[in-house]
Formats: sequence, C-alpha cells, structure tokens
Amino acid sequence: MTIAEFLGCLFLAFGPSLAMFTLTIAHDPQRISLMLAGSFFWLVSLLFSTMIWFMVVPLRNKLVIALIFSVFIQLGEGFRYLLYKLLRKIEPFLHYRPNRHISEYVTGLGFGTASGVFSMIHILPASLGPATVGLKTGSSYLFVFNAAQSLCMILLHTFWNVIFFSAWDTKNYSHITYVVVSHLFVSCVTLLNSQGLVAVTLTGSYLVLLVTTVLAFRAAGGTFAWFWQFITNFRRRTTGYQPLD
Repeated sequence: MTIAEFLGCLFLAFGPSLAMFTLTIAHDPQRISLMLAGSFFWLVSLLFSTMIWFMVVPLRNKLVIALIFSVFIQLGEGFRYLLYKLLRKIEPFLHYRPNRHISEYVTGLGFGTASGVFSMIHILPASLGPATVGLKTGSSYLFVFNAAQSLCMILLHTFWNVIFFSAWDTKNYSHITYVVVSHLFVSCVTLLNSQGLVAVTLTGSYLVLLVTTVLAFRAAGGTFAWFWQFITNFRRRTTGYQPLD
C-alpha cells in the first residue's frame, strides 16, 4: 500500500506539470532553458528568504512572518520581478523571438515546479513507510492533501507568472496587486493545517486557482468565443459531434 500511495501522490502532485512539460516544452531546447531559469530564480528566492528569516532573530519562531517574507521576496519587487526584467532583456538575443506569453508560461512552470519539488521532497519518501500516518492522531490522508496542495501551487505559480509579466508590460497595477495578495492569502491559509482544517485550506487554494486561471487566460489574449470554438472542435474530433447551425 505504501508504494501505491507514493506513486499516487507523486503523479497527483507532478503529473499535470509533467504532461505540460512533455507536450509544450520538451521539444524546444530554448524553452527548456527558460524553464530551468525559472526554477533557478525560485531557488535563489528561497535562499534569500532563509537568510532574512535567520537574521530576524526575535521573530524566527513565528511561521507567519517567514511566510510573509517569502511571498514578498518572490513577488512584489522581488525575484519574480527580477525574472521578468531578465526575460525582457534577453529576448532580443534569443535565436528567435518567442511568443511572450509562452515565455511567461514556461518560466512560471519552472518557478512552480521548483516550489512543488521542495514542498514534497521530504513528504514523498515518508509515504514509503515503515510508519503509517493516522493510526492514533492526524489524518491518514496527509500525503494526499500535501500532494493536492503542491499541485495547486505549481499551477498557481505558472498562471501567476503569466498575469504578473503581462501586467508589468501593460502597467496593469491591479493585476500585480492581485498576484501579490492572492499569493499571500494562499500561503497564509495553509497555516490552518496545523488546526486540522485541511479541507478549508484546499478549498480556498483551489478557488484562488480557478480565479487565477481565468485571469491568466484573459491576460494571454484568450476569449470566451475562442474557448468555445476549441471545445466544439475537440468534441467534433473525438466524438463526431456536429453542432446545429
């Protein structure tokens, strides 16, 4: 059962991002490089967050302070903004000018994947045993909950990147504010896990993911008419469905 749980949580957390990488990134070395750059920037932001956390000695035991520092280093005027500036600087020197929204998506997926790997790196090996979670205290679904939360954060980072970069290009400060505030909200709501309110955490996180997905779709130039046409064409190819005129 432990191996099945390990594999289930592994593919729940990283299956969608693996599929996104395989279908949209793996065939292009330049996109792979951009994804690695996004992962590198997240790791450096983690390093700086840790350094600041160690320097703030009186507040070191306050987890909420560490979360706030981490969010504002990664966002706001932090490393996501530095990644945005770097990406815009190197675009003229690339072999070809990629679609800007593709670059935002690719670097965001790298940002999110690094976050997901870091959050699951100690949890997944523990699911292999020998102990069993939930026999006396705690939830037996601990690993599943963490995998679902990691998946949510990976997708959120990907879509946050699209919104954040596009917002700086168009000076849409309301979208920039949304990214910072929603990231802060999702990070802080995970503090409820210590009180056993995991369902509340996941519900809040996935509601934010739903809103963020719509905003990212709009920021990338998507429209409802285009989306409906895509659904119609997909149904026609897979089922032979023909819409009535």
